[in-house]
Amino acid sequence: MNKCGKWRGASFTAGVVTLFLSMSPTALAQSLGPAVCGPLENTFGPYDYRTNKDKLPIVERFHFTPDVENLRKGASTNRIGGDISYTLRAFPNHTRALLAMSRLAQREKTNSPKGSTYSVDCWFERALRFRPDDAEVRMTNGIYLAQTGRKAEAAKMLEGAAKLGESGANFHYNMGLVYADLGRYDEALAHAHKAYALGFALPGLKNKLQRAGKWRDAPAS
Repeated sequence: MNKCGKWRGASFTAGVVTLFLSMSPTALAQSLGPAVCGPLENTFGPYDYRTNKDKLPIVERFHFTPDVENLRKGASTNRIGGDISYTLRAFPNHTRALLAMSRLAQREKTNSPKGSTYSVDCWFERALRFRPDDAEVRMTNGIYLAQTGRKAEAAKMLEGAAKLGESGANFHYNMGLVYADLGRYDEALAHAHKAYALGFALPGLKNKLQRAGKWRDAPAS
């Protein structure tokens, strides 16, 4: 290969590396999929958390115990992240396990908790690759993205959950928080009204809108 060819090859490689480095962890996980986040094939499963309920006790009894879910201690290993990893390899869309892994990551202040096979972003990528129609996974992912400061990505993920039918009080509350943080106050207020009408108790969203001077009581039905 001539010098020009070599230069082009090096330039292309550098460009790809720069592109990857500029991508958010979520975008990187989604774009590379199995190359970064691993195949879904597993010795046990993978099973759908929503429908394969008969398989759950096998995993939850020995791995996703109350101590693991509440981040107190591991069950089969010394690392809580290891037991949650086992659970998510068997049930990629196990939303309680995804939530626990998210909380563990925030507690340890890292996207890759100790004992975890993959990053949190990868666990969500795997869940959505496995069951892209799971609205609860998208909502859980959206909340994690919002909590880690990725508001625009969170909005897209939560909007995807809404398209799949997510409409509970917790969803509307978190959607409202994200819209408020993005300055989309009319949409935030509409979701706040829905959340509180459905009985959501926490006043944080209302307080946020009040501080911004955007709160209005819901019109009388």
